[in-house]
Amino acid sequence: MREAEVAPLAHEGILRRQSARESAARTYARALPIVPVRARGLTIEGADGARYLDCLSGAGTLALGHNHPVVLEAIRKVLDSGAPLHVLDLATPVKDAFTTELFRTLPPGFADHARVQFCGPAGTDAVEAALKLARAATGRTGIVAFSGAHHGMTAGALEVSGGASDVRVVRLPYPQDYRCPFGVGGKRGAELAARWTESLLDDPKSGVPTPAGMIVEPVQGEGGVIPARDDWMRRMRDITSARSFPLIVDEIQTGVGRTGAFWAVEHSGITPDVMVLSKAIGGSLPLAVVVYRDDLDVWEPGAHADAFRGNQLAMAAGAATLAYVRENRLAERAARLGARMLAQLRGLAADFPCVGDVRGRGLMIGVELVDPVESPESAAEAAEAAGGTGGGPCPAAPGLAVAVQRECLRRGLIVELGGRHSSVVRLLPPLTITDEQANAVLDRLSDAVASVAAAPIGLRAQGVERGTRARPGESVRRAERAERVGKAGAR
Repeated sequence: MREAEVAPLAHEGILRRQSARESAARTYARALPIVPVRARGLTIEGADGARYLDCLSGAGTLALGHNHPVVLEAIRKVLDSGAPLHVLDLATPVKDAFTTELFRTLPPGFADHARVQFCGPAGTDAVEAALKLARAATGRTGIVAFSGAHHGMTAGALEVSGGASDVRVVRLPYPQDYRCPFGVGGKRGAELAARWTESLLDDPKSGVPTPAGMIVEPVQGEGGVIPARDDWMRRMRDITSARSFPLIVDEIQTGVGRTGAFWAVEHSGITPDVMVLSKAIGGSLPLAVVVYRDDLDVWEPGAHADAFRGNQLAMAAGAATLAYVRENRLAERAARLGARMLAQLRGLAADFPCVGDVRGRGLMIGVELVDPVESPESAAEAAEAAGGTGGGPCPAAPGLAVAVQRECLRRGLIVELGGRHSSVVRLLPPLTITDEQANAVLDRLSDAVASVAAAPIGLRAQGVERGTRARPGESVRRAERAERVGKAGAR
């Protein structure tokens, strides 16, 4: 058989065996039926020859995209040196270089009085460590967290995430504009959220004793790409400082330039007590740490340990990534390019009623799909009839979001879904994305939205894919055009 005929068969066979062998817990593989075999920068090539622009980036892990030369060189250097790859928590030159580079990037005033705890390789383990640390340092057990949060999938991380049940955690309102819990949004909505927090903590009859800590994401990622207002973040810092419990900031997805600052807390100018870091800090390899004020360092030896906390390859790749982002000012570029992409995407909301909101910060962007059949006016009338004040956004439309994701894939674009109802199409491109590649991403997403919006209402509501899958050659040609103009992004 010819190679062009063999490749699709291999692709289908691998997918079929994955479905038969792997756990039902798999997620991305269900929505993205592709078999990556090669990748560079923004581009992935599948076993069937199709190419895609990857705006998932390992759920934000790939700050420099796939197989960036500085990352590969750092990994090769360690492999060629004969250095041990597994050292538990022993000191090594590679670890020392990573820690030095990490501390160089920390918010002003934090690094001078900070300690770092190397955790298991996943961010959720770093969250567990941060919660344990806060409880050990304060002698208290309760944690305050926020609705819509996502901090990981282990037991403690799930407790402080938005979908938890039977927990030792108090849930507070996270301010947002489009679906404000108080129905007002903006600065007023953030002020009400802050007042509710203060009232709950200060009321002796609220049933909420002084907690061990507060954990917050500067931008809720899985919660729907919801940036916290800077003034609200400063209020949270003031609230926790005045009541003497640690402020834990989860920068697992927002860190390393993603939001337009090296760390998202820098937008508000606050210095947290604890920072939880993972994803991009490993340069595409598993690595997670907690950085915290040295006066919180009450750990007993072995209080939080893991056999794989000494991943030398990840530390080398991570140090190279942190230095590259810092030296090439990629955070500043993410701020500029992200602002332009947001401005262009907001035109979709004007053109298509099914686009309810476009929001984000830097290169962390979300497009929320809604059901335009039930208009805000009809929602207002229903609320008024029930004795409410009326107004508000259209209902979330997860089916439409799935349809848009599928249409994007057919056009050679990989995107993620998130939000409370999985109705938000998320873009997390690498920080090395070029202007030309950004234009290609926006064009494909816009085409996908237009295609879904033009579908019959019944098909749109069900998220049914229209038409046939694009031929591999078509996807290859689209991706090659974007790749040719974007070679600079892979340097």
